[in-house]
Amino acid sequence: MPFLIPLAPFIMVCFIVWTKHQRKLVEMEMQNTAERAALSATSNKELEDRIRVLERIVTDKGYDVASQIEALRDHRQVEERMDLRSHDSNLG
Repeated sequence: MPFLIPLAPFIMVCFIVWTKHQRKLVEMEMQNTAERAALSATSNKELEDRIRVLERIVTDKGYDVASQIEALRDHRQVEERMDLRSHDSNLG
């Protein structure tokens, strides 16, 4: 045990350096977390604004939007059928 007495200052310095390093790591992690929170808040705000716009569009036009969507679906089905027929006629 007496041989540890001369090593005590070196051990204490190592402990102090390690403690400062750990403190710095915690500070960096806190800063990173704060930055991510700020980005998330900004992103959430943008999404909320977009949802408000979509809600306004749907409530302003009401039923018309639903009928337009259905018309587009019907139009796509017709186009797909025409493409299949033209493809079949090219093969035959």
